Amino acid sequence: MKATQRDIFRAAQRAGDCCRLYFLCGPDEAGATAAAAKLIAALPDPGERYELSGPELRTDPVRLVDEARSTSLFGDRRHLYVRVNGEDAHDALKTFLDLKDRGEADQAWPVFIVASGATDKSRSAKLLLKRDDAMVGVFYPRDLKDMIIDVRALADAAGVRLGGDLAERIARSVNLDIRLAGAEVEKLALYLDASHTSPKSADVASYEAICASTEEDGFAALVNVALSGDLRKLPGEVRRMRDLSINPVGVALALERRAAQLASLSAKLRPGEDIARFLENERVFFKERREIGQQLQQWSGGKLERLVPRLTQLHRLLLSNSQVAELLLAQELASIARVAAARR
Repeated sequence: MKATQRDIFRAAQRAGDCCRLYFLCGPDEAGATAAAAKLIAALPDPGERYELSGPELRTDPVRLVDEARSTSLFGDRRHLYVRVNGEDAHDALKTFLDLKDRGEADQAWPVFIVASGATDKSRSAKLLLKRDDAMVGVFYPRDLKDMIIDVRALADAAGVRLGGDLAERIARSVNLDIRLAGAEVEKLALYLDASHTSPKSADVASYEAICASTEEDGFAALVNVALSGDLRKLPGEVRRMRDLSINPVGVALALERRAAQLASLSAKLRPGEDIARFLENERVFFKERREIGQQLQQWSGGKLERLVPRLTQLHRLLLSNSQVAELLLAQELASIARVAAARR
């Protein structure tokens, strides 16, 4: 089965317990990650979470089916959460499906695979598309209108009542990243002591109370300087990041979002087309059109294909090396800016 970000949850409800394997891919890794979390939360009893990585499956393809069929010492329920890049899971999926078709994995635990750098055209996805017991979810970067709807849905679930203007402000402040939006909503709920059973209304004052001290504390300037190759401004932006204690992982996520947006736009842009008119037709936020237009000219489709997985790896590296995250991010920003500057 195949589903998009708009209908994957309805499709999962219709499939019920017969669908036990989800392959979540596409250029919006944040959306795929958020969807995995929501699908897992919807399980009647998710049980223990067991995580696997792409390198583990690549070196031992049987590992997936072994873990999906295994039980804990106390017989508890479990689910598998797998993060891979590209085709890392292909051989493991083929092994899993071969056993399942022979009836040897019918009672396997649910498996959720978030595959960055993969699409529904990848070899891994093609193994699953025609099956009723598996689902391929494809996620694309949200536009502002969709993101506002998603922010309000997150807020409703957390017991926070949001007006349209505030939902839009949150959507813009996180650069249309659903993971960061979820974190903002959680902070608002804690600040307001809101819950699903005791909803509270949020206003601009309450949101500003949990935000950074100024609007300049966001990620946009740092993202634009790096991807535009502005080496002259980069040292100042890195200092600002350190002085204001801006979260390096947040910056990496913002870079991922912009790179995915550029990749999506680049695929639609025709040779010789007027970029300004193209961005207007694509409903790109008017304040971002100048920077995005410049970056589209500096990052070709092939270079973007390499940039997106590189940023995904950077994100994981920062998470696993939090003590030196600022230094690692600064080094990667310099590398990205140098590549972009070479094409200015």
